[in-house]
Amino acid sequence: MAKWPIGVFTSIDAGLGVKLEVAHELGIPTIQLHAPAKETRTAENAEAFLQKLGELGIELTCVFGGFEGESYADIPTVVNTVGLVPADTRAARTQEMKEIADFAKLLRCDTVALHLGFIPHDTNDPLYAEVLDVTRDVLDHCKANGQNLHLETGQESAEGLLQFIQDTGRDNLFVNFDPANMILYGTGEPIDALKKIGNYVRSIHCKDGTWADKPGEEWGQEVPLGEGDVGMENYIQTLNELGYTGPL
Repeated sequence: MAKWPIGVFTSIDAGLGVKLEVAHELGIPTIQLHAPAKETRTAENAEAFLQKLGELGIELTCVFGGFEGESYADIPTVVNTVGLVPADTRAARTQEMKEIADFAKLLRCDTVALHLGFIPHDTNDPLYAEVLDVTRDVLDHCKANGQNLHLETGQESAEGLLQFIQDTGRDNLFVNFDPANMILYGTGEPIDALKKIGNYVRSIHCKDGTWADKPGEEWGQEVPLGEGDVGMENYIQTLNELGYTGPL
């Protein structure tokens, strides 16, 4: 893969992202894929999708997990509905994330990713240990598949995310860095955060945003690339300094 190929988030069915044909029309050579609905995650569909990727000359670099019932309406709703943290959906979603990893394996993709959810800031919080356990469970499943797991940034500070990664005690946990999410969630200056966790950054998003009046309590605003507070030139320069060469 050449340095910094352009990538786009895509979907097979009605999930998040553009259709594969749109990526091809735009001449985009790499994609991250939003995991399709459970009933369509079959070996036959995986083979058909792989064939289409080959015909279009597009490389799949990551499969993103997502779950029914997640909502990003506001920060409190994210806390209660997103990822593997909410207790009432945790077991079912953990199983589904393993199934998504298995589907990614059928797609010959060695990277899966997800929004884990709001990890407690206090490492002594009993919920922190529960989230560690469920993350290790998914990591061990991915390891058996020859896969790495990437956590999307934004809901924790860089320091908190570093601590969590180290506390898992696993060697296949990395970061999908989204600079705008740090601003949207109010968890820290994105460039400073990138420098702190750069050793774990294996995939990224290029997204921009502006700070909320009350960071951490209210959503920031997502804006077109280059019009927000991330500082895209500085972002790309920092990625270069860190030796990141993957898709943008």
